[in-house]
Amino acid sequence: MFDEIINKLKTGTFITLETTPGHSPVFSSTIDKIAELGLDKLVDGFTTTDNPLAKLKYNSLFAAKMLQDRFGKPAIATMSMRDRNKIALQSDLLGANEVDIRAILALTGDPATISDQPNTKGIFEGDSSMLLDIISCFNSGIDYAGKPLGAKPKQLYPFAVINSYAKNPKTLQKKMQKKIKHGAIGIITQPVYNAENAKLLIELMEAANRDCCKEKKSAELILGIFPITKLRTAQFLSSHVPGINVPNSWLEALRVANEIGAEEEYRVGFELSKKLFNDIKEIHPKIHLMTANQFQIAKNILV
Repeated sequence: MFDEIINKLKTGTFITLETTPGHSPVFSSTIDKIAELGLDKLVDGFTTTDNPLAKLKYNSLFAAKMLQDRFGKPAIATMSMRDRNKIALQSDLLGANEVDIRAILALTGDPATISDQPNTKGIFEGDSSMLLDIISCFNSGIDYAGKPLGAKPKQLYPFAVINSYAKNPKTLQKKMQKKIKHGAIGIITQPVYNAENAKLLIELMEAANRDCCKEKKSAELILGIFPITKLRTAQFLSSHVPGINVPNSWLEALRVANEIGAEEEYRVGFELSKKLFNDIKEIHPKIHLMTANQFQIAKNILV
């Protein structure tokens, strides 16, 4: 399972679909919706989010296990540094390893201060680099303290994330280099909204890989796409989410469409998003599709 998708990541088309487990003890309804739409046949794998925005959700590792069992395709499980110390991180990885949850997306995590749970405190023993280092240790058969494990874990596949935009692009390149040096094999970007942005990120990744070649480390760039079908979504992303740049042309097109009506607003937003997906796929067919569980939109984008 993992050999095939890693080969696709390195040599061919690689498309993953983000799933966001809900504020519920049940994830099967999400899986049923994916199956009903046949989305599993349109992607190479899935990701599961880990309590995004510090809001309580179903566990990402269990969700990944359920996706893999149902569809026979790998799921990249997100793990956040916010909610676990190094003991808990390693314990979760040990348990997940035996049941074949072996692709891990390492995140530092959103601040605990925005949580929906009263008086929540963040752990943050380190940033995502620490989790990448823990995974490197496991792949060498030792724990983070350097102690040999009772049995060598099955191979783990570490992924990381990066912003898609910065006023000084060199800062993105330095962050890419850091994640590569800590062992990431795939780096997923925040959503991109034009081909020029995508091409710049590809160039930055190539430069970052060249910088890391002496250590014989490299990573593949996976471009994030988040379809926008509402003006208010575009405005929110543009104004309140650092590291994302929504072009003025999108904002203006959605503003005009919004004045006409909701149906026109959706049509314009979807057409912009669909064209973006097709353009990006032609430039760099390694894509992570995020739709906040709006799976019908995901299918319409993919077909």
